[in-house]
Amino acid sequence: MQSTKTPIAFIRTLLWSCLFAASLGHAQVEQLVAPSASVGGMSQEEWSRAWWQWAGSFPRQDSPVADRTGELCGEKQKGPVWFLAGTYGTQRTIRSCRVPSGKYLFFPLINYVVMPSQDRSTTCASAMETARRITDDPAALVLEVDGVRISNLATSRQATKKCFDMGALTQARYNIFPSAANGYYVMLRPLPPGTHVLNFGGALPGMLQAVTYTLIVD
Repeated sequence: MQSTKTPIAFIRTLLWSCLFAASLGHAQVEQLVAPSASVGGMSQEEWSRAWWQWAGSFPRQDSPVADRTGELCGEKQKGPVWFLAGTYGTQRTIRSCRVPSGKYLFFPLINYVVMPSQDRSTTCASAMETARRITDDPAALVLEVDGVRISNLATSRQATKKCFDMGALTQARYNIFPSAANGYYVMLRPLPPGTHVLNFGGALPGMLQAVTYTLIVD
């Protein structure tokens, strides 16, 4: 799916579409896993931490988060859950990705991580509080799966319950502790074989994300 709209226009268009759909009845899809449900023996809070360590394991220029086409979507994927990347900063991003069948999909509508500052003044408590404050009160949360818009996404918020080492999976084994994250994530059950389109994103003060994935499941 291609679009020339800016991130703001994209989010607004889908947001108003979602509000219109909500007036006709809240749309849901059976693939959506409840935010409180565990997958593969881990809570979704734990998966959000694992997502950040996966995202933080790449050099920035080689990261699936910086990838504009989806060519890096298969990097360092393992286990029952396949991570989809958001974006750095505010960008409108369109990707294509081939996903093995049988994989759950986990990705952020919009999220934020706080890492220790260079002067080492960051404490675990201050990192968790900053991450919470920055992700409070999203102006928009959007998820569309194969043309079906999903509502009630504010319940998908996941905050890391304890601080973690953002650099745990880096090749050089950088210690980036204490890190803390907060945001809105979705876990989807495995999609059936074939081509699927996901539109997702969110808006926070000073931060906007709008992503389209065309997924080929085989």
